[in-house]
Amino acid sequence: MKIESKKVNVPAGREKVFKYITDLNNFNNLLPEDRISEWESTETYCSFKVQGTATIDLNLKDSTEFDHILLESGEKSPFPFTLNIYLSGNDDETTVYQIMEAKVNPFLKMMVQKPLTNLFDFIADRLTEKVSN
Repeated sequence: MKIESKKVNVPAGREKVFKYITDLNNFNNLLPEDRISEWESTETYCSFKVQGTATIDLNLKDSTEFDHILLESGEKSPFPFTLNIYLSGNDDETTVYQIMEAKVNPFLKMMVQKPLTNLFDFIADRLTEKVSN
C-alpha cells in the first residue's frame, strides 16, 4: 500500500523545516491532539497511541540534509512501514510532501487507507502552521 500526502508550501526555508522534522520531539505538534495519547519521544524516536487503534512508533532511519527524511516503523507498530518526507524550495518557502509505504493485507488496507491519508494530510497542514520564518 502506498499513500502520498498532499503537497504543502511551508513559509520557512528548507533548513529550518528539515531541522524541525528531524527532531522527533516536534512530531507531537503535527498530530491531532484529541486523538493521540501515551506520547513518548527523543530526537530520533517517537511513540504514540492513536485513539481507538494501535500504538505507532517511528524511528529516524536516514536523511539527506534539507532534501529527504526517512522514518521507519518500530516494533510497536501494527504493521511495517516507511514514511519518506521530501522537501524542496529555497530560503523563504519549502514544499513538503510525504509518501508512506506499508506491507498490509487487502482487508487491512481497506480499513486503514482513508484514515492514514487523512492523517498525513493533517500532518502536512500542521507543518505550515507550526514552522515558519
